[in-house]
Amino acid sequence: MGNTIVILTPLIHGLVKLAGLTPQTIEIEPGTLMNIWVPKETVTNNDQNIYLPPTKPAVLLLHSFAMDGIFTWFLQVLALTREYSVYVPDFLFFGGSITNRNERSARFQAEFVAKGLGKLKVEKVTLVGLSYGGMVGFKMAMLYPKLVRSMVMSGTVIEMTGSISRESYKRLGLTRWSDLLMPTTIEGLKRMFSIGFHKAPWLPDFVYRDLLETMFSNRKERNQLLDDLVVADKDATSYTYSQDIHMVWGDDDKIFNLDLAMTMKTQLGDETTKDAGHLVPLEQPFKYNKRLKCILERVTKYHGQ
Repeated sequence: MGNTIVILTPLIHGLVKLAGLTPQTIEIEPGTLMNIWVPKETVTNNDQNIYLPPTKPAVLLLHSFAMDGIFTWFLQVLALTREYSVYVPDFLFFGGSITNRNERSARFQAEFVAKGLGKLKVEKVTLVGLSYGGMVGFKMAMLYPKLVRSMVMSGTVIEMTGSISRESYKRLGLTRWSDLLMPTTIEGLKRMFSIGFHKAPWLPDFVYRDLLETMFSNRKERNQLLDDLVVADKDATSYTYSQDIHMVWGDDDKIFNLDLAMTMKTQLGDETTKDAGHLVPLEQPFKYNKRLKCILERVTKYHGQ
């Protein structure tokens, strides 16, 4: 059972380790643990969680709801580690990150990641967010403006308001986000992939079965995360960001389409990647990485690092 992931996981982890990252488990507080991939050179004592500050400009990669951090971002890790100190956390209830607290909000996830970076002695980051990771990233930027110096966002919104959800439900034929993002059948997983990608990859049913059995742990908690994500329009946060914000968007994003992206243009810029869907870093990694590296280079020069 789970043979596909059993094969893929050590392969991907091995490549990421060769690129210079190592996985760490950090106790944020009693009962709350973060799994995060960090630059090897910053780790001085695994047993006592003693870390050095990053030696290069720090880049934080925040993952989508569909998978954990390293599965979302390993192709970007391989492209960035030569020039940047890359950090890839798992959100709570993804990968090895857990908590015994009852909070499920994007704000709580943002606080969780920021505290983890504090323990790693990271003082400033360029934040790269995809989908759910972008929503958490916007919260981080609001709560910790000195930590988040700039952002690169893809396939996301500042906040999942009721009106955005209703429009998406109508367009995608959903009644709640868990219908799409927490599938319980092979057909549901195929649908998630067909919506998430411009052209979903063909996979045999036994692979879908393996993915279904291994990708969707902590179902109760993740469903709660999705339920808590949607906020009433009247309660939506009004905030002017001080950070530079850039956007790299798939032109066939079926979840947050370009019409929605254009309404955010004055805040997020107008960088787009063609022939890609919602999961643009996975579907068009070479195009995405090229644009991301150009943005990071500009940001690094602008901030003098």
